[in-house]
Amino acid sequence: MTTAATLSMLGVLRRVVQEVNGAADFFEALHIIVTRVRAALDIDVCSIYLKSPRSGRLVLMASEGLREESVGEVEMDVSEGLVGLVASRAEPINLENAPDHPRYRYFPETGEERFLSFLGVPIIQQRKLLGVLVVQHHEARRFDDEHVSFLITLGAQLAGAITQAEFTDEIASETPQISHVNVEATGIAGAPGVAIGRAVVAYRLAQLDSIPDREARDIDQELARFTAAVTATRGEIEDLKRRTEQVLPAEERILFDAYLMLLGSDSLVHRTEARIRAGQWAAGALRDTVRESVRVFEDMEDAYLRERAADIRDLGRRVLSHLLPDEGSDQEFPDGGILVGEDLTASHLAEVPIERLGAIVSARGTGSSHIAILARALSVPAVMGVADLPVSRLEDREVLVDGYRGRLYVNPGPELRAEFRRLVREERELEEGLRELALEPAATRDGRAVPVLANSGLLADIKPSLNSGAEGVGLYRTEVPFMIRDRFPGEEEQVEIYRQILASFDPMPVTLRTLDVGGDKALPYFPVQEDNPFLGWRGIRLTLDHPEIFLTQLRAMLKASREHPNLQILFPMITTLEELKEALVLLNRARDELLDEGFLIPMPRVGAMVEVPAAVYLVETLARRVDFLSVGTNDLVQYLLAVDRNNARVANLYDTLHPASIRALELIAEGARRAGKPVSVCGEMASDPAAIILLLGMGIDSLSVSVSAIARVKWVIRSFSTDRAEALLAQCRLLENPGQIRSLLNNALVQAGLGGLVRAGKN
Repeated sequence: MTTAATLSMLGVLRRVVQEVNGAADFFEALHIIVTRVRAALDIDVCSIYLKSPRSGRLVLMASEGLREESVGEVEMDVSEGLVGLVASRAEPINLENAPDHPRYRYFPETGEERFLSFLGVPIIQQRKLLGVLVVQHHEARRFDDEHVSFLITLGAQLAGAITQAEFTDEIASETPQISHVNVEATGIAGAPGVAIGRAVVAYRLAQLDSIPDREARDIDQELARFTAAVTATRGEIEDLKRRTEQVLPAEERILFDAYLMLLGSDSLVHRTEARIRAGQWAAGALRDTVRESVRVFEDMEDAYLRERAADIRDLGRRVLSHLLPDEGSDQEFPDGGILVGEDLTASHLAEVPIERLGAIVSARGTGSSHIAILARALSVPAVMGVADLPVSRLEDREVLVDGYRGRLYVNPGPELRAEFRRLVREERELEEGLRELALEPAATRDGRAVPVLANSGLLADIKPSLNSGAEGVGLYRTEVPFMIRDRFPGEEEQVEIYRQILASFDPMPVTLRTLDVGGDKALPYFPVQEDNPFLGWRGIRLTLDHPEIFLTQLRAMLKASREHPNLQILFPMITTLEELKEALVLLNRARDELLDEGFLIPMPRVGAMVEVPAAVYLVETLARRVDFLSVGTNDLVQYLLAVDRNNARVANLYDTLHPASIRALELIAEGARRAGKPVSVCGEMASDPAAIILLLGMGIDSLSVSVSAIARVKWVIRSFSTDRAEALLAQCRLLENPGQIRSLLNNALVQAGLGGLVRAGKN
């Protein structure tokens, strides 16, 4: 194939994928594929066979060249015919004379006896066979390598589009022809829990992208209309801020202050006004300004900055709703409603009566998105990052949400619906039964105390944490107050934040982690663009490079502890001994400065986080320089397994019970013990019932978990003796894969009467 022909094929690929993505429904998408491929390759037949989720058989779903009446009628098992051979081997089959092959099967209703050459390639997504793409020709010849490559590439690119089109069609149809009994979508676990309810699509305002270009008939009038819309939006946001006073404290409601600042900034208002003065009508000027701002943020690598683009888009839609008031839609939120949106933000949550909210589902975002953080704080199940979710088709559909595994089910069948109702009922009963247990100290059956503390990053967590039985705060993420501002918070602002959390828990310990941004946590006013942010400038690396930021925070922490000596300081992402030494030097410098200023402040206990594989092998050296160690299993496991746990494509490979993860934790526990220092676990592993057994067996001294998990964690601790946990750990050392380990530990949970907790782990 010539270079020109290759370029032509690339053009065909792009056009086919674009047309399929824009298809009105599933069957139109299939028709586009077979029609375009047949024309592009100048062949007699192009067909698509898809695997039926119900029967597992391959069904002819579309064809250009075979008899029309055979579509939907011809089907075969994967053990039958050449199409079945492609499916079973999951590789291309290229034959010069298909009827001579022993697996050839003739279907007279297709009229395919006229076609001798055969090329079939599998359509696969995430290791799952979706179907087979077949081309045929009347001449006896093998297809060129270029044709094979073209079809393989096309099949790979179309797999996602086919899945989306099929998913959309299943949702839209009450009686889908080929569908799961339960339409399932996979995302990222955002907040634990299960829920069942009716979907409510986040407020349906006029879409910015649908606004046409139009000249302003009267520029002054358009400016007045825009000013009135901005004023109305400002009032709306101020009202939202007031309405959330009982749900979120002032610290978290700063997001609305940021919205108000944007309404008076060059980035939105002034640029829109400039476009109006240039002759564009108000709605079109607003559209172009928002597009411009959103494009800048969406092109950034950093996940948090992309989320800021959602805030700008959200604000633009609000202003537009006042420019085009008829586009608004008032609706009462149903009890147990499931809030669904393309890119949910905190302001969406603020518009919903929290007591009626059943769960949250967002097509975009990760477990570290603002909305996911708030969902965990409010104990509301959440699923994030559900790729290709047809949000507009979900309004008022019955949906089931599994926040443990990051799954969404639409149009559930009666069996799944009954199962989820049972799970929801059991969760409610379990929470009520554990309420009294949560207030008791956590100790193993043989009397070894294992304190359970709370993870937090929001002042909204304080009251729930105090009522949950938390024995202190094991991890306060100080980056959250930084992330929801449009500037670095000053020293006194930070002092007030830290004083509140210290005072609330005094005399129980409160561990404040120093600023840990970078990776998927960025500051909108301090952008860091990197090709690989998770391995880049983040955590202690960033703060050591900016001592002016680090010293301000350390001073604020120390000043906040003057009246409340329960402060503990934790340094994140320590990789080398030199980093730890530099951080300690700056801490001592900050304290010396305050002593010189007349503040009598004792030195707090200091800890280092073990979340980088290098720190695992330096653990004893690091432990001798600090008062305690804290293991951040979220990052540690991610780095050990080279798996981005926020990436839905590989999230299934992330498993805290991987043998390598368990061995790394054992090395940490052993090193800390030799140094005579306590070690805690503050990652999600600490709230996994199966993993808790192993952590007890390793001798981990304390656990820090989300507020909603405290009661369950205490239940596990109180159900096992140290000897039993050590014996199970010894058995797990002999097992070779996470599935075996999970099964063994789940059986132990069932035997201990904790079967209701098994589903909370990864299945």
